[in-house]
This record gives sequence, structure tokens and C-alpha cells, in this order.
Amino acid sequence: MGVEKYIFPYLLIAFSLSLSSSSTSTSGLSNGGHLISNAYLQQESGYDFRAFPSYSGLHSENDSYKNFMKIRRSLSAASVQTVVNVLDFGAKGDGATDDTKAFETAWAKACSSSAEVNFVVPKNRNFLVKQIKFSGPCKSGIAMQIVGTITASNDRSDYSKDRRHWIVFHGVENLVVSGGGVVNGNGKIWWQNSCKTNKANPCTVAPTALTFYQCTNLGVNNLKLENSQQIHLSFEKCRNVQVSNLVVTAPGNSPNTDGIHVTDTQNIKISSTTIATGDDCISIVSGAQKVLVTGITCGPGHGISIGSLGAGNSEADVSDIVINGAKLSGTTNGVRIKTWQGGSGRASNIKFQNIEMDNVENPIIIDQHYCDQDKPCQEESSAVQVENILYQNIKGTSASKVAIAFDCSKSHPCEGIVMQNVKLEGGSTTNSKAVCNNVKFLNPPTFSPNCAN
Repeated sequence: MGVEKYIFPYLLIAFSLSLSSSSTSTSGLSNGGHLISNAYLQQESGYDFRAFPSYSGLHSENDSYKNFMKIRRSLSAASVQTVVNVLDFGAKGDGATDDTKAFETAWAKACSSSAEVNFVVPKNRNFLVKQIKFSGPCKSGIAMQIVGTITASNDRSDYSKDRRHWIVFHGVENLVVSGGGVVNGNGKIWWQNSCKTNKANPCTVAPTALTFYQCTNLGVNNLKLENSQQIHLSFEKCRNVQVSNLVVTAPGNSPNTDGIHVTDTQNIKISSTTIATGDDCISIVSGAQKVLVTGITCGPGHGISIGSLGAGNSEADVSDIVINGAKLSGTTNGVRIKTWQGGSGRASNIKFQNIEMDNVENPIIIDQHYCDQDKPCQEESSAVQVENILYQNIKGTSASKVAIAFDCSKSHPCEGIVMQNVKLEGGSTTNSKAVCNNVKFLNPPTFSPNCAN
């Protein structure tokens, strides 16, 4: 059985988000078992909800089908499957021997194969791997089955050439990485030397554990990612991505250990994933478009963030983002949009819906005065425009007095904000409140606490 067994389901999902079922569709929202249609919301708010992203309209069905069939034909061209097992290329998997060279040699064999490839990292083994890049393009589709454990070196001098990356997939098409195994970033030594752990330490970068850069038609599923040096999983300049059934963990006090980071990537679906780290569970930054996130369990961590955007007076563009179905517990933020003063561009057409908050600090935030630096940020007249944002069916408890904080720019107010069926209660000893600065609501907002509280 060829690599189609592993690749086809994920490619099909990635290419046909337009055919998502009603459980993840954004055309309507559940309220007490009844469907709330966009037509109803439009009537109530007076706003045309066609401006918001709907995955029934993001893709052309004909184009998606043609692309999928083209890839399927290319993957089916070879009738023989090649199995590449890293043990056959000298890997020891004893947790002590450097297996980097064996992985590089095995990848060269897999990438040059004209037959479909099953790249195997076998079970009951712990492979010590230093910095490595799996580069494409490759001649055929590859399914990398990580069944055992891949562990990073904890010697920081091993990253002297590139302190930003550990494992990189660069320019690979038609790839699935799965298998139920573990990718262990061995990050404790990096956390101990972070300036966020000890201000006496210099502020330096640390490696992202797993980076996919300029990859197309990609599936990442059924893996455990743990204790990354910094970000656990990053997608940069990728297209057509499906991510599911991941478990991402690091201590709640581990600095900058974002779970999943999405930048300059289009058409990506992230589903059925549990993330508990020391930073954002999911961070979505500039260049991200057509992002669907569903079935996420988050906490501890910093919640789900759009941004930060506009740092260093840069231009940012994030649009067509749907967060549909998430449970956040004990996080320091809930769903957040954060932008620096002085930036430009837009964060637009974003939906947060069907979200449960349990003892979450700062459950809903738009912060257009974000400033993550020691020196106070100067007041700036330009800002990233935040517009067309929907919050719907969001309920739970706030661990902070301010449950809803809209701190928007005077010169570029938040516009087109819709609040529907939002109820966030305070803890047992305090009532929650909302702070609404420079925000323009499209409808008579139905949320509690409201701005008058």
C-alpha cells in the first residue's frame, strides 16, 4: 500500500475546506441547539456578514478538485513503495549516539526516490538528532512515520550556525509527518538561560523545534511535541496544510514556548489538538490567510493570539481567520488580537465562536497598544486597522476583573465589532467588567459584562 494511504486524506481536507461539515462551518452558530444563521445576524445587526470569512466560499470547488487530482496522479505514477528506515542508514536510537548523519543520509535516499516513500523512525528508540534540514523538492510524495522519539541536543554550542531552528522541512511538497511518536526539544537549558527567566541573562533567540518552510500540500498529525527550546511548531510561507491530533506540552513557566505558530501561510486547518505550554497555544501573525482552527484544548499558556502585528512600524496583513470550537482553562489570556503602535495594514474578517473559558485571565482582548519591551512605547498616530471581528457563543469565567478589554487606537478605532451571545462571569469573589475604548460595534451588542458595567 503506497503513501496515498497517509497523504490522500490530508490533502483532500486541505484542498476542500470549502466542503467542511456543519460542525466546523461558519455559516451558522449553535445557540441552545438551534442554528443561528448569518441572515439572522445580518438582520439583527444591519451588517452584511458576507464580509466575514466563510469556508464555503474561500475556494473554487473546481480548482480544488483539479489540484487534488493533479497531485493524486503524480503520487500514483510509481507502483512501488520505498521504505526508508533510519536504522538501515546507521542510526542507533540509543539516546546518546549522534544520529544526525544517519537521518540526513536516509532523507537523501527518500527524496531522490521516484517511488512513493515511507520514511520510518521506528518505535522503542530514542534518536539524538542535532540541527537538521530536510530539503526538497523531492521526486515523489513522502510519509514520515515518527513512531519512536527524536530528541534534540541540549548543548547550545551545537546551534552556533543557526540559533533559530532545530528541525526544518524546506521546500517539500506532498508530505505527511505523523506516527504517534515524540519530538522532544530538550529545552530546559534554553529556558534557564532566557532573559524572561532571569533578567540578568542576555536576551537571545532560541530554536524552534519543528519548522515547515515553503512547504505545499502538507499533513502533520498524531504526534507529541514536547519541551521545545522555544516555539514548538511553525508554519512559514506554506500552502494547503492540515494539522490534527497533536499533543503539545511544556511547563507553564517555560518562556516563549508557543504551541503552533502560523506566519505568511495560506489555507491551513488546525483541529483536534491539545496544547499546554508557557506561551501562546496558537499564534497567528502577518501574512496568514484562510486559517481554520477547530477543536482546540488550551491551557496552561497565553491563549489564542492574532499577533503581535506591526512591530517596528511594519505593515501587517491577517485575514479570513476562523477560531471555531475551543476550550481554554487557566490561561493568562483567552482570545486576543495584539498590535503595536506605529504599524500599518489590517487584521480583518476574523471569527471567534463556540469558545468555553474556565478561570481565564483577560478572556477577550483587542490591544492596539501592545508593547513587549522594557522601555515604554511612544504614542504613534499610525496603527494596524482592526476590523470586521465577530465574537459569538463565548461563555465561561474570568479570573481577572476585566473580562472584556477593547483598548483600540484613537486614530484607527476598532471597527465592525459584532458581539453575539457572549457571557463571561467573574470568580466567586468579584464581578467582571468590560472596558471599551475607541471601539465601534455594528449591532446592539449582546454581551455580559457590557461596556456600561
